[in-house]
Amino acid sequence: MVNTASAGVNKAAAAAAQGGHRALPLASLNHISVVCRSLESSLSFYRDVLGFIQIRRPGSFDFDGAWLFNFGIGVHLLQAEDLESLPPQKTEINPKDNHISFTTCESMEAVQRRLKELGIRYVQRRVEEGGIHVDQIFFHDPDGFMIEVCTCDNLPVIPLVTHLDAAAACAPPAVVAPSCKRVSNQHQQQLSTIVTAAVPEVPPTAAPAPQQSVGGGCVGEVVDPAASMSASAMMTCSEHACMQV
Repeated sequence: MVNTASAGVNKAAAAAAQGGHRALPLASLNHISVVCRSLESSLSFYRDVLGFIQIRRPGSFDFDGAWLFNFGIGVHLLQAEDLESLPPQKTEINPKDNHISFTTCESMEAVQRRLKELGIRYVQRRVEEGGIHVDQIFFHDPDGFMIEVCTCDNLPVIPLVTHLDAAAACAPPAVVAPSCKRVSNQHQQQLSTIVTAAVPEVPPTAAPAPQQSVGGGCVGEVVDPAASMSASAMMTCSEHACMQV
């Protein structure tokens, strides 16, 4: 995402503060929390399918759970104490449902191929805005919470401002409270240590894994046929490069 887009959002936020719309003094997204039927199944999914890394969880908790971290955010899994109190597990994949979304460091074909290998059902969508295409893949975790992988960063971030905000944008920028300043590389440094200890180096002589054909026997439900892309456009990156923060 381009820096000018982020600068625009920051300027709009400053304008809102100048205009009297005082929001909470937040710094960043820290974690999402998921109540799960089976802690073991959910831990395996977020670790082995999505690439999160399990981290130390405070021992003072008196209930079962697990903490994971990667991509700059955490996932906190909570073992449900009463399975009967949970809502019915969702089976239909509805892109309009609550979800968390990720971008990919490879291609959407690589994501599809991996989901097929794992036997995970998914649906596809394609959004077009001003000649820009955004491809989306939706699937469920073991409890029916929806995950999206998309190319949403193709779209620029354009803040919507009122005439009052626009006028306030011309004023000097609002001063950010010192309490909101974070050491930007702290989590990255922590995760780097975890990754180094948890992920073995790939031997140079290791043979590449055979690639499966994209066509035929697809577990996914292709909702928009136009969303399929050429396999020749596939990009690759190393395992370590995919573990970005």
